Amino acid sequence: MIRVAVLGAGAVGCYYGGMLARAGHRVTLIGRPAHVEAIARDGLRFESKGFAENVRTATSTSAAAVRGASLVLFCVKSTDTDTAAAQIAPHLDAGAIVVNLQNGVDNTERIQAAVKNAVIPAVVYVATEMAGPGHLKHHGRGDLVIGSPHDKTNREIKARFEAAGVPVAVSDNVAGELWAKLVVNCAYNALSAISQLPYGRLIEGAGVREAMRDVVEETLAVARASGVATAPGLLEQTYKIAAAMPAQYSSTAQDLARGKPTEIDHLNGFVARRGEALGVPTPANRMLWTLVKLLEASQAT
Repeated sequence: MIRVAVLGAGAVGCYYGGMLARAGHRVTLIGRPAHVEAIARDGLRFESKGFAENVRTATSTSAAAVRGASLVLFCVKSTDTDTAAAQIAPHLDAGAIVVNLQNGVDNTERIQAAVKNAVIPAVVYVATEMAGPGHLKHHGRGDLVIGSPHDKTNREIKARFEAAGVPVAVSDNVAGELWAKLVVNCAYNALSAISQLPYGRLIEGAGVREAMRDVVEETLAVARASGVATAPGLLEQTYKIAAAMPAQYSSTAQDLARGKPTEIDHLNGFVARRGEALGVPTPANRMLWTLVKLLEASQAT
């Protein structure tokens, strides 16, 4: 068993940290006081389709709690990447591996610029939410995609996660996998946030599939202009997400519902900025980014 630190005890961090803790690893969840206090008192209330239990972990509100961990799961919001990476840098053990479980396609490079340790990009497919302080609800999936199968570190990470019940695929084209996830996020996150609808109901809305098609095509065009190869058939795969996770609200929808800042700058906003820099038109992505930013601004007044 190894020591694991989870930086960002939100829905994603609590899911993967909780699964590793259930497998016997010594996990420390690092997060905001409300979650940390509830988990320290009662354990992580983990509700999944296959079980419901309170999982005991160590907790902390300090980034310094990564000290001593051989595996660090980096799960903060993309807006906090630079600050969080700088905070953990002086506390990481020399041999610690950082696995980046964030949305977006450029966070691994941003983390790597701040730390000396190896940073492994991972693509996350899990439907979760924090239903209250220290209360995780898991609605579906939970698989990861990580780096090259020829890398020993990645094979070891895969083995540890899979022993904890987390399926892991290892890819020779992680950049393409990250952009494929960005395609899904750009298609669903803003629309779910604006409508405050779960994916199953959202996709049945008038014009939604056509709007998603425009967003997907733009995002893929920006990926190609960036020199990134993606798998074929991503539009149909994107549509299928609604059937796989019909009750799921996007993380952007959850953030807006709670009056919290969203990651939209790193999703549709990122595609719009990169498209402008590369001369690729992205009107659908820009409009979705603009609408979510207006909703954020309306909540701040």
